[in-house]
Amino acid sequence: MSEENENIQFELTDELIEKVEQLIEAKNDTELHELLAEFHYADIAEILDEVNLEEAMYVIKLLDSETTSYVLMELDEDNREKVLRNLSAKEIAEEIEELDTDDAADIIAELPQDRQREVISNIEDEDHKAEITELLAYDEDTAGGLMAKELVKVFETWTVAGCLRRIRAQAQEVRRVHSIYVVNKQNKLIGRLSLKDLIVAKSDQKIADIYIKSVDYVKVHEDSVEVARIMQKYDLEAIPVVDEDMVLLGRITIDDIVDVIREEADKDYQLAAGISRGVEADASIFKLTIARLPWLLIGMFGGLGAASIIEHFNESMGSFIVLLSFVPLIQATAGNVGVQSSAIVVQGLANDTIDGKILKRLFKEFILGLVNGIAIAFIALLMSHFVFGTPYMVSLTISLSLITVIIMAALIGTFIPILLDKKGIDPAVATGPFITTSNDVFGILTYFVIAKLILGF
Repeated sequence: MSEENENIQFELTDELIEKVEQLIEAKNDTELHELLAEFHYADIAEILDEVNLEEAMYVIKLLDSETTSYVLMELDEDNREKVLRNLSAKEIAEEIEELDTDDAADIIAELPQDRQREVISNIEDEDHKAEITELLAYDEDTAGGLMAKELVKVFETWTVAGCLRRIRAQAQEVRRVHSIYVVNKQNKLIGRLSLKDLIVAKSDQKIADIYIKSVDYVKVHEDSVEVARIMQKYDLEAIPVVDEDMVLLGRITIDDIVDVIREEADKDYQLAAGISRGVEADASIFKLTIARLPWLLIGMFGGLGAASIIEHFNESMGSFIVLLSFVPLIQATAGNVGVQSSAIVVQGLANDTIDGKILKRLFKEFILGLVNGIAIAFIALLMSHFVFGTPYMVSLTISLSLITVIIMAALIGTFIPILLDKKGIDPAVATGPFITTSNDVFGILTYFVIAKLILGF
């Protein structure tokens, strides 16, 4: 794929899909190849996601190995699985030999175990094979599972002239050179090399005299989310990966971290919405049901709990039955405040911006809840008494309940995510149905307890 084609703006249209399908049906390989050559490999993958499997396989067979390997990486996971199933082990091996080791390992990891061994055995480049096998041994959610073996490294004992010669040779295996890493005789990471310093240095100078000792790195078993946080915090395009002895193993580049950030955001969004496991929109009915049902059941039991509280106070309300009209107001306000508070805390925990003691954070939310509660309660008092004609004492009861419920919801929405985080549980599970349901129940209970104390029913 030529460099000039990488920046072409692409918009998938029905006309384009129809044209591709017509060229495939007519077996017009020349025109089809010329058409696809205009697009970036990610755009070709988008086209293949829209055609049927037979047509996709036709295009895959038509493309050269380098383009095909990149297209495979961009395909929808389900479609990639189908394509790989229709390729022989030898064909898969030929395609992934064009990829960096991390991308090659990602594709192989999606295959069944016996198929993995078959594909690996068909990789001709022994070094590439060994590096891919090494990467497959790491958990996919760790730095080792993210890293690529391709990098540019130099030894501190080299001269600048010798270093430049060797860098040219190494750079041929690396698509983008983000950093040059400096190691000692034991291959331990000791620093990094500035390209500017390398260019202006005298040819007979030693690398030991010009390299920068300060270098960010991550350990090979570091969690991928923590790696993403470090790279995001320090605006790194790449970061080296080392073992416990500081031996340089590989590097992680920003494109892999963007995927981690997106996947984590998708997971947190689904958890916040009450979906307990990662699913796609086109997943099966069974998978979608399993993912959603647990939280829906929690919401149902929460609703039953709120209903039983209302039922308990219903008989004793007498002339204050009007209180029931404001139950939705209490529930909605409590739920909204709780989700707002928890969302801010979950985001802060994810970005590592939540600091200080829990009591300090809770006190801040208490003051915020009090201020918001007074403002909302004052408006509710005016509206309920002067617009709806509710008796003054009932309106006062509603207002005081709103203040109490808002403060309580803010505290619950803050405390639960922090507590879960300290217990090593993803705090995103605290948002959505969990917070809303708990605040509904406690909100209704608080509302009727305050009403009973003030109105005396």
